[in-house]
This record gives sequence, C-alpha cells and structure tokens, in this order.
Amino acid sequence: MEKIHATTVLGVLHNGTVALGADGQATMGNTVAKSNVRKVRTLHGGKVLAGFAGSTADAFTLLEKFEEKLNGYGGNMKRAAIELAKDWRTDRYLRKLEAMMIVAGKDEILVISGTGDVLEPENGIAAIGSGGNFALSAALALKKHASQLSAEEMVREGLSIAADLCIYTNHNLVLEKLS
Repeated sequence: MEKIHATTVLGVLHNGTVALGADGQATMGNTVAKSNVRKVRTLHGGKVLAGFAGSTADAFTLLEKFEEKLNGYGGNMKRAAIELAKDWRTDRYLRKLEAMMIVAGKDEILVISGTGDVLEPENGIAAIGSGGNFALSAALALKKHASQLSAEEMVREGLSIAADLCIYTNHNLVLEKLS
C-alpha cells in the first residue's frame, strides 16, 4: 500500500510576526486521498508553531516527539529541535520515519529533517514539501519587493502560487501566526 504524503508548508518571519501555513492535500500515489488535512499546529501554549510534510502518520509521530522535547526543555525550541533531530537520526524506529518539519517561535524558524539537520534560514523564510520551492521563491520575492505585506499575507500568497503550480498542493490553506 502506498503512503499518504505530499504537501507544501511555508513559514515567514517578518516585522516581528511569524506565520506558518500549509495546504490541505494528502496524496496517495497520484490520487488525492484527502483535501483538508490540518498540517499546522500550535504547541506549548500557543508559543510555538509546527508544520509537517511527508508521510502523515510519520509526521504525527514526530510532532508528538517534538512536543515532548519542547516540554522537556522548558519551551527552548532550538534545543528541542536539536534533541529531536539527534533521536530521529539514531533511534532505530524513528530513523525510518519519512517526514520533515518546520517549527517557528516568535523570533526564529527552523527546519528539522530525519538526516539530523536543524536549519535556520538566514532570510526568515522556510518551505518544505513538494511545492516548497515554489512557495519559497514566491515568499522571497514578496519579502524583497512587497515588504509592506504582513507575514501572514506573504504565506497565504506563497502557498497560493505553489498550489497553482504543484499538483500535490491545493488551495485549502491553514495558517497560524505569532506576534
């Protein structure tokens, strides 16, 4: 049986606000399995945002593990991300999980992968998933040439452009923000 996957997640840190959004499409092979999956969550009492791409069951497992780490390290997002990445890379069970995550606090965005990477984008924009490069390109252009837009507007427009171009991304968007 094929795994359910494919999506686009985009995070933008701009003018003291961070916004994180994702489309709602889950794909099984070349078929849309569900069109309204919620891939963005608020964690740690609304202080951290998390979005995931990849195999849905794997992503939920990693999201739960990240939240455990976040609570275990007193809300220190970067430390929790590093510890999750270590476990993800070395644990026999976790190592097989196929997903990626973007986590965001009010001052930073991080991308966490199963290869042990914890990346902090230098421009305050992070994107993952099948339409990630489309969304990233759009958000970079918006941040450079339309800086009057809010972080939320940049995420919404970046995801919309990705949905127009990527067959694994739809227009059912879920956005969260922290100021």
